[in-house]
Amino acid sequence: MEIHCKIKEILNERGVKQTFVAKKAGVSLAAFNVLANNRGLPTLEVAYRIADVLDLPVEEIWVKQNNSPVST
Repeated sequence: MEIHCKIKEILNERGVKQTFVAKKAGVSLAAFNVLANNRGLPTLEVAYRIADVLDLPVEEIWVKQNNSPVST
């Protein structure tokens, strides 16, 4: 299963800087950049902290991509 992070799109729509969200969520800017560039996934706790700052549900920030087959 692939997960796509929509942080960049959300921040662009809102005119918010990554540094602001990272600081408010208690995440280093380097770690936040990794997440925003889809090079890693956050822990559940970090995902919820970022979601709280953005006032969005986690599943609106990290979206499951349906192009991957599910193995049984």
